[in-house]
Amino acid sequence: MEGDAKNGGRPHRRTIVLVGLMGVGKTTVGRRLAQRLGLPFVDADAEIERAAGMTIADIFARFGEAHFRDGERRVIARLVDGSPKVVATGGGAFVNDGTRALILAKAIAVWLDADIDTLVERVGRRNHRPLLTGKDPGEVLAELAAKRNPIYAQAPIRVESRPAPHDATVTAILAALKAHEVQPCA
Repeated sequence: MEGDAKNGGRPHRRTIVLVGLMGVGKTTVGRRLAQRLGLPFVDADAEIERAAGMTIADIFARFGEAHFRDGERRVIARLVDGSPKVVATGGGAFVNDGTRALILAKAIAVWLDADIDTLVERVGRRNHRPLLTGKDPGEVLAELAAKRNPIYAQAPIRVESRPAPHDATVTAILAALKAHEVQPCA
């Protein structure tokens, strides 16, 4: 795959997978990171919805979380194989043992982390998250962070997603990739 001027003309070799809690900015940051690297961007949740022919909320309601996680794992397995890209995952994807093993073996995992207040403000902008339906977002996010952050910490790279322009987070990811000598491109 040919590189472009934005990445020094170097070809890309590995998929970058963004993991973290809902509202951390995986999709928005992922799109901008892909653009900066000259790679395609894929939102795993959108791919799951396309494959299932229904929304994630509908999958949860009709079949339950276990069924959703199985489909999610299969979709992510397909996404980390093949040509390099930037993939944004759903908040629970990396928590699944099989999905996490696939990501760690075949891609560069980047944990986007944010404080609970920032996450609550961000998730409040849209009402499409099944795990928050009818619940206090702050309480749910704090509980999820307590359970999931130790698992997200298995990603080789952690970048804080602050209430700042998304390009600042993209720049931080690129710096972290370089500092950790994890090169998305040759």
